[in-house]
Amino acid sequence: MNKDIMICGVGGQGTVLASKIIAASAMEEGNTVHSAETIGMAQRGGSVTSHVRIGDRAYSPLIPSGSADLILAFEPAEAVRNLKYLKKGGMAVVNRIPTKPVTESLHPSGYNGTEMIEYLQGKCDCIFVDADEVCASFGSTKFFNIIILGIAAGSGRLGIDKDTILAQIAKRVPARFADINRRAFLKGYEIGAGAA
Repeated sequence: MNKDIMICGVGGQGTVLASKIIAASAMEEGNTVHSAETIGMAQRGGSVTSHVRIGDRAYSPLIPSGSADLILAFEPAEAVRNLKYLKKGGMAVVNRIPTKPVTESLHPSGYNGTEMIEYLQGKCDCIFVDADEVCASFGSTKFFNIIILGIAAGSGRLGIDKDTILAQIAKRVPARFADINRRAFLKGYEIGAGAA
């Protein structure tokens, strides 16, 4: 399998864990994997991007522009910022709920993600998800990183078996959160399968 996946969001949303689960799952299935994170000012709510390249054609961990098969965007502005990586015919899974920058409290701009969503609708094949709504039954949006993995897997675009991913989730989250993360992934998988 050859697959390039871009994961983007802001600090604290769990993008790095999501990328590590994808990379470990792909390796478990016998694939060569290269990955890299750009975290910058992540601790202050800054942009975070993870490149995951699966397959023998990947000689570098960084995805070239116009080559990503899939973008998993935890925030709409980050989806737009990283859209240049998506190839023609690729797909994006995008959280509709914006994370407002710290500067918004100092100088309100009215950013609510609407313009970003409208822009994306005209540019690529997208599955849009409301993280607040989909995470409500789990009590926290902290589970969105696992849900978005489920959506990608359920859509068929991730190309990794769901049981392989579930096994990696069980290995990588604290034992006391294993069951709720399993349920979050399966909820996302159902959404992805319905959107495929």
